[in-house]
Amino acid sequence: MSHLLPLSRVTKLVGISRHALQEMIRSGALDTFDGMVDLNELLRAFPDTRWEDDAEYRRVTEIKEKAFGKRVFERALPDKEVLSARLIELGNEYAAAKALLMHYSQTLSWLDEKIDEIEEEGQSRETRNALHRLRAFIVRHLAEMPPDAAKVQAVIAQERILRIMSAQVTIQPSGHEFTVEGNDTLLEGALRAGVSLNYGCSNGNCGECRARLISGEVKKVHAHDYVLSQAEKDAGVILMCSCAAVNDVVIEAGVAGAKDIPEQQLEARVKAVEVFNPQVAALHLLAPRSQRLHFLAGQSIRLSAQDASGEYAVASCPCEERHIEIQISRKPDDAFAELLFGGLKAQDIVEVTGPYGEFVLEDDSTRPLIFVAFGVGFAPVKSLVQHAMSLDLAESIDLHWLADEAGHYQNNLCRAWADALDNFTYIPHAQTSDAETALAGIVRDYPDLQRFDVYAVGNAAQLKIARDLFLKQGLQEQYWREYVC
Repeated sequence: MSHLLPLSRVTKLVGISRHALQEMIRSGALDTFDGMVDLNELLRAFPDTRWEDDAEYRRVTEIKEKAFGKRVFERALPDKEVLSARLIELGNEYAAAKALLMHYSQTLSWLDEKIDEIEEEGQSRETRNALHRLRAFIVRHLAEMPPDAAKVQAVIAQERILRIMSAQVTIQPSGHEFTVEGNDTLLEGALRAGVSLNYGCSNGNCGECRARLISGEVKKVHAHDYVLSQAEKDAGVILMCSCAAVNDVVIEAGVAGAKDIPEQQLEARVKAVEVFNPQVAALHLLAPRSQRLHFLAGQSIRLSAQDASGEYAVASCPCEERHIEIQISRKPDDAFAELLFGGLKAQDIVEVTGPYGEFVLEDDSTRPLIFVAFGVGFAPVKSLVQHAMSLDLAESIDLHWLADEAGHYQNNLCRAWADALDNFTYIPHAQTSDAETALAGIVRDYPDLQRFDVYAVGNAAQLKIARDLFLKQGLQEQYWREYVC
């Protein structure tokens, strides 16, 4: 009897990225059936994995927590009603498996009795010998443990734990997949995984996060004021911000692009002002619970406070819930920057408007990524890098940071990413007046640029030099994306 596992659980069980798993499938190293992996095929493809404990899964989880700066949601238990429903489902599966084993046991007893009856009917010596060999064969194989029995038991046990703690969600028609961990709703799980589903308020008032449940079971874990019509309920429509997945589910929902997100206005509260050095500081804002900012990594917003305003790229990832980080360089003609360095303090109110721009990640691309950041252009690149890490699709991620007078003000963070993730490379470049020579040295390291997507942030002059060099080296023009700051 086959035991099929979804790809999202396989990646956690064996501790590899989704991209690496998909490469194995494309190359024929791993067979799948309707997007699922058979347990025996998993054991064949990963014979050296230590199934007796979940140390590798814990290691990968901890790496991602540190790399993305997330809270430890993976340690949180699901909502008690969701947990109860998952345990009941698991109990039903256990009961069904036990009933099937009892049936097999009864069938074997019946077979043994049938052999005795046939022997008593006075059959020929050849028939009796054949029956004795058959009985011995059955007894011997029932007494022997299969060579992979311990591994099978360990894998199933780990997979069952994952099913209790999480559920897989598949979005149609886009085909996006993600895992809902712990106490997350469908919407929270999607945003944490880098999947930008359509939503508005995120707390059950607007109804923008409506989706249709195609298969599986969900549980309403948060009350909502938006009223679904009876026709919508009959069609299986749910609010993703209010429902958690009880088991693996498939839902029909829209995935937002940069042009799909409407301009929003909200009042955010200052959490902290983090001064990296005299040239650059980060403003950390907290959006209200009732109006979370919907944006994509790489987009910008307008900030206003105390008669000062300015438009800046968001440095945080949409996966960071209500937290919004903006990194701002100090310029004499920027009144908001001067306010940031000299006047804003915790609990002050800042008006936020946006998002703007289309400098966003092509999240369906599995091509290796190169990010080039000039100076404080690191801000939108930071957001994109974290988004790419959340998606876990890119073959590799290379970050080149060309310093200005502010230096590599988040150098430790970039080095932590490089230390934690096998497919991430960080290359800091010292400040120089000869940007062309520095960029020429970068492109020489990529003789196969036609394979890559490149995202670059800087001033117009810097980007023109970079674009010309990358295209001359072989980068295809449609894979060059830039943000002028």
